Amino acid sequence: MSEPPPSRSHHRGTAPAAERRSLFDRLVDFVSPGPDSREELMETLADAEQRELIAPESRAMLEGVIRMADMTAGDVMVAAPRMDLLDIAAPYDELLALVIDTGHSRFPVYEGQRDNVIGILMAKDLLKLQRAPELNLRTLLRPAVFVPESKNLNELLRDFRSNRNHLAMVIDEFGNTAGLLTIEDVLEEIVGEIEDEFDDADAENGIYTLADGAQRVAGDTTIASVNMAFGVALPSDEFDTIGGLVAHELGRVPRRAETVQVADLAFQVMLTRGGAVRWFRVTRVAAATGA
Repeated sequence: MSEPPPSRSHHRGTAPAAERRSLFDRLVDFVSPGPDSREELMETLADAEQRELIAPESRAMLEGVIRMADMTAGDVMVAAPRMDLLDIAAPYDELLALVIDTGHSRFPVYEGQRDNVIGILMAKDLLKLQRAPELNLRTLLRPAVFVPESKNLNELLRDFRSNRNHLAMVIDEFGNTAGLLTIEDVLEEIVGEIEDEFDDADAENGIYTLADGAQRVAGDTTIASVNMAFGVALPSDEFDTIGGLVAHELGRVPRRAETVQVADLAFQVMLTRGGAVRWFRVTRVAAATGA
């Protein structure tokens, strides 16, 4: 009696287990590439853009997702010295002035020392105090979320989405406040700088007057326009824009919320985009008086 013919299932598309594992391993390596294959993946995306298979914006977003996989909260947080905080013991007028001046929608609130954050205040909740002064500010606070500096941005974004929190306090290995991070900071690593209400570009010279009397100046405003608006004589022989001059004075592009003094003007960064300053908040520096 002859032997039964061997099964033909293998020849009909079912790969051996070893081969299936090999294909799976290669797929995992592609989806979660190491340092070498990651560069190759970046080159593939660049090639796809050049061949017009994907738009430049799509390539930038995909590269942002890949880079974000290795980033932590400590990489993109606003450092503690540059945080805008509210003092629970401050009078209402002082709190309102700071909220208007900074333009944030959420603020960490501290008691005693800045490192002692006791909650988060929504800027819109201050209106409740105006209508009902008898309310206690503590009753308006929302719980503060604390995350370690080492927390992965992918995990943090997932937490933001599931918990509906938009701000997290970042703590260092000793439990001290290292900074803060918003959902906008995380998303900007993917989509680039998110523009907001500061991004109306309808002024002729890029200079606007804010409610507190300070000026909002676009980073690409000409130095000549700044000189005329403020009555100063900033040098314009090497640079055409105020953003270029400020970056030169500092030796690098300033970060968001950072302040740089040039001559008698203080330039505080309100918004950055694509590695350049989009908006400055400009105030005059009080002249020092002699003894």
